[in-house]
Amino acid sequence: MAEEFLNDRRRALEEEFFRRQERQLLQELRSTQATESSQEALATATGVHDSAVLNTLSTLGITPDTLLAMGLVPLVAVAWADGSLDARERQAIVASLSTAGLAADSPASRLVHSWLESQPPASMLEAWSSYTAALAAQLAPEERQKLRESVLGRARAVAEAAGGFLGFGNRVSQAEETLLQRLASAFGS
Repeated sequence: MAEEFLNDRRRALEEEFFRRQERQLLQELRSTQATESSQEALATATGVHDSAVLNTLSTLGITPDTLLAMGLVPLVAVAWADGSLDARERQAIVASLSTAGLAADSPASRLVHSWLESQPPASMLEAWSSYTAALAAQLAPEERQKLRESVLGRARAVAEAAGGFLGFGNRVSQAEETLLQRLASAFGS
């Protein structure tokens, strides 16, 4: 009788242990599937299939909804290049939100507004650079050039928005010019 009781307790312990293990494994599986699903959605939205780039974007919390905001990362980065965000730079970026077709209450728009309040981490620009390099590698040379001109033109417009002191001097600071060159290099040759 005592042996039967002990066997029952042993089985109960084993079942509980394996049930907990199954729950943990199931959670890990769901997490892996969610990550893979997120990366698949990003691949569909971007056309990029480089798993390192997709993993970086996913790790940064970039979703297809916020992917639109990735097109605005260069503008925000240029505006913050000298360590502060000028009111005219802010206005240029906000104007770009509506030009990009982002609704004011969209997740992407809210994300960009948060970047206007506090400088985004350097890893965001690194993610943008990786994304852009992977995307540029998939484009025909003329497509890559058009995208490059579009992105750099909008980024330069933000850099020029603050414009020098009382309209005199350099319209683009050295820090902004350096960042513009870094953005250009993401497109390759």
